[in-house]
Amino acid sequence: MDKQYSYADFLRAMGQPGKESSAEKLLNEIYLDMFLNIIHREQSGNRLLELIDEALDQKDEKAFMQHTNALQQLNNAK
Repeated sequence: MDKQYSYADFLRAMGQPGKESSAEKLLNEIYLDMFLNIIHREQSGNRLLELIDEALDQKDEKAFMQHTNALQQLNNAK
């Protein structure tokens, strides 16, 4: 999912006469990738919160620490 897009690629797509659809296609691909990343991060965060709740209910300190650390890493990656 984490594709690397460059401004040069965009300019190259824009500079091709009669190929406006290439630039549009590249922008749509970038937006789709961003959208999928946001959805994945949100779902991962929600799942980690559920796991944290389960660990608290079960009084499992090790699992709690693992899941809270994973959630912190996910939040710091924003």
